[in-house]
Formats: sequence, C-alpha cells, structure tokens
Amino acid sequence: MTELLKVEDLHVSVEEKEILHGLNLTVHPGETHVLLGPNGAGKSTLGNAIMGNPAYQVSSGDILLEGESILEDSTDARAKKGLFMSFQSPLEVPGITLSNFIRSALEQQTGERVRLWDFRKAIRKKMELLNMDETYSDRDLNVGFSGGEKKKSEILQLLMLNPKLAILDETDSGLDVDAVRTVSEGVAEFQKDESKSLIIITHSAKLLEALRVDYTHVLVKGKIVATGDASLVEKINAEGFEQYLPESEREAK
Repeated sequence: MTELLKVEDLHVSVEEKEILHGLNLTVHPGETHVLLGPNGAGKSTLGNAIMGNPAYQVSSGDILLEGESILEDSTDARAKKGLFMSFQSPLEVPGITLSNFIRSALEQQTGERVRLWDFRKAIRKKMELLNMDETYSDRDLNVGFSGGEKKKSEILQLLMLNPKLAILDETDSGLDVDAVRTVSEGVAEFQKDESKSLIIITHSAKLLEALRVDYTHVLVKGKIVATGDASLVEKINAEGFEQYLPESEREAK
C-alpha cells in the first residue's frame, strides 16, 4: 500500500533540548493512528514537527509526504499539500471572520476562487452537524468563543478544508461530555472518506468511542515504545503508562 506519511528516524529539538529521539511512524491512506503517552513524551512535538512549526528544529531524520521530503517546506506549503493540525489551545484572530478565514484557506489550497453561494451552503451544513450557531461564521476567528466553540471551530475547518491527513492535538481537552460527543461526531464525518487519514493525540478515550482506530502508539521519552490496535487504548486507561516507563522511573514510583 502507498505510504501517505513516513516519519524516519526523526530527531527534534526545542530550544536546543532534544525531545524526539529517532522516532519512526508510517501512515497509509485511510488509517487512523492514536498517540498516547505521559506528559512531555513528545506527542505534540511530533505533530508540530510534521506541520513545520519553526520552533521545532529537526536535527536529523526525515518526514515524507507521498514519498517526497517536506522538511524544506513552510507550514503553508505543507497545508497546501494536504496536511492539517488542530490545536489544544486555538488562537484568537481579531479582524478576520471564521467564514472568511476558511474561504481564504480553501482558495489558497485549491488555487481557485470559491463561489460564495456554494461556500455558504457547505459551511451551513457542516455547522449544523457540529451544533454551531450560524452567527459564529460571521464572528472574528475564535474571539470571544468558549473553549467548546473554539474546538468546534477547529473541526469545522477540518471538515471544510478536507485535508489528506489531519493531526488532532488534544482536541477534546477541557470539553464537557456533550461537547466531546459533538466533536467526535465531526471527526467521524471526516473518517467517512476512506482515503483520509488521522493522527489523534489524546488523553481521553471518550473522543475515540465513536471512531475507527487502526493503530495505537505509546510514546515515552520521545520514542514509540509500544504499538497495538484499538484495544491498547483500553489497556492504557485501565493500567496507565507505568509498565512502559524506564525501570529506574518505575522503581522511583
């Protein structure tokens, strides 16, 4: 099967401190991968490195999208090639409405003008799915949004931009049960296209209950130390990460 994303022996540093130590990961079209691990394991670092966040320096290794290295590509260029990342704490952007932001991103992605009538029809449909008030589309991006509405805004962007690979970084963080369910339904809608892939970084199994999970990876100290199927999520929830920690740390506990 053709590889969509291949991370090869990736070493990544933040402020001269190495966080990822030779990480390897392969994602094929249509697959959903879940990343679990204790705080500081490097999960968000991996997502940011894949997206090309300049604060995360790749010292060695490679990231290939559809067989081509993207290390030299800017974040914008990677997004145009089909990558997307939702953030744990979405930024507020005064001066540009949510709908204008998404429409502009679509035009940058396709290189073509997006007809306003078609766009408004499409965004209305996606907002209904996410139980979002339509008036939010005309409000400045995330400005004055509650935590739940910011996360729904991220999933709305995901559904409208329809990337090849989406990285969801703690999208369920800080959400109540109803909001998690709504966000999960939005992600499940994205999964209906079997050519689309997901990397989901999460601490909660609630988001995953309605989703298809193909692979679960456990990250500890910048390396993947275990890989399994969806049942690994249940095992981690029941037993925690202690068995995957270095022996010295297990003894300390």
